[in-house]
Amino acid sequence: MMAVRGSPRRWVRSWRSWPYVTAAVVYLIVATVTRQMAAAGQFDEAIGDGHIGLAGLASILAGVPTAIALVCVLFMGLRGWPGIAVAALAANLLIGLPPLAAVALAVANVVTPLCGYLLMRRAGFRLGLARFRDAITLVFLGAFAGTLIEAVSVSFLFGSFGLSTHFWALWLVAWTGDAMAVLVVVPLLLVVRRPRLPRHIDWRRWLEAGALVGGTFLAAWASSTSFKVLFLVFPFLIWAALRFQLAGTAPCVTVAMTVALVAEVNGAGLFAGGDLYTKLITLQVFNGATALSALLLSVTISQRNNAQREIETACSQLVDTIGHLDRVRDRALPLGSHIAHRRSDADEGT
Repeated sequence: MMAVRGSPRRWVRSWRSWPYVTAAVVYLIVATVTRQMAAAGQFDEAIGDGHIGLAGLASILAGVPTAIALVCVLFMGLRGWPGIAVAALAANLLIGLPPLAAVALAVANVVTPLCGYLLMRRAGFRLGLARFRDAITLVFLGAFAGTLIEAVSVSFLFGSFGLSTHFWALWLVAWTGDAMAVLVVVPLLLVVRRPRLPRHIDWRRWLEAGALVGGTFLAAWASSTSFKVLFLVFPFLIWAALRFQLAGTAPCVTVAMTVALVAEVNGAGLFAGGDLYTKLITLQVFNGATALSALLLSVTISQRNNAQREIETACSQLVDTIGHLDRVRDRALPLGSHIAHRRSDADEGT
């Protein structure tokens, strides 16, 4: 039987390519579903009512693929962009965009996460989210600055092809959706990427985590009522950071942002009354403040825990060193006395 030359290498290369293929498929599915929902909604009609409505909600959810693309290049580097480009073009064609608009939008879909990745890499971002620099970089460069390109591109393309007549409203909705998706998806996937579960998990910790997420939901829901107490979510975010660090703050931030988004869509609570731009800016500021506060406190607690572990390790090593020196001294004392005795005998003999 003739052996196929180079087949093991081809198998290895094919297995190495699976993450890129999987990322492209996930992006294609999510982008097609969310953009089809956004295309099916009557965005211009909802704008006239003073709030974004379900059409605006679908437009905000269309930012989820941007966050997925950013996560892909953060995890896999620049080698992941060709798959994202093909998936973005396919999704744009599947929702019925004209070929020229589909190509132009696909370019924006690829350039946006690449710019965010390069900005974050330039700032020294690390996937562990264990430093203040990482949290600030994610919020301001990854979420706010990096997503501006796609928001402007979407507004310009939709206006050029007659798909929307509200440039600034669509730009603000697209920017809010992209930034919100980055602030939600990236921390969650960073937690899921390397889960560190202890061997013996106390059921009380699970109960506390459930109560924490439920309390965050109730606090955020209360802010959507006539009381307008949006600040009630921050004690739960502090609790999550103190007890669970990033693993606790990521889902709590997701819950808080989701409830705030639903309140904005329904024009309830803090988002009742006022013009559309004011409410969208309020939502954007709330999302940024919530994510930044939770991440910074989570980083602070993580650094404190790491410093405490390093101090405990250093103390343990110091105790071991002192014990070793004591044992060496105990062995050296008889030897020293023996040498001194031999010297005294030699001196007496002379």
